[in-house]
Amino acid sequence: QVQVVESGGGLVQAGGSLRLSCAASGSIVSINAMDWYRQAPGKQRELVAAGTSGGSTNYADSVKGRFTLFRDNHKNTVYLQMNSLKPEDTAVYYCNAKVVLTVWGTKGTYSYWGQGTQVTVSS
Repeated sequence: QVQVVESGGGLVQAGGSLRLSCAASGSIVSINAMDWYRQAPGKQRELVAAGTSGGSTNYADSVKGRFTLFRDNHKNTVYLQMNSLKPEDTAVYYCNAKVVLTVWGTKGTYSYWGQGTQVTVSS
């Protein structure tokens, strides 16, 4: 089994910073990507930052220059450093990990979600 656990959310004033963490654990052969999504009330879940094991990252236009994704591959952990937060960044933030597992002797890539962590930015 694979577990994906986020932490680090909270309440912060506009202009402040938070750092989210996401750790994947279990019988993982390797991790292809660990990405951050968010879902605000009444809105669809959206991709915020995507990061591959090779180190490349992509960001939503709304967070470019403010959010930074970085990984610790040895710990199977990804972080999202969020600076200059705005009230519109308020959402539940989810981590998605695309992991390689060996199931019945065959390697395959599987997608796992964390439970989410609430980020609230007050104006």
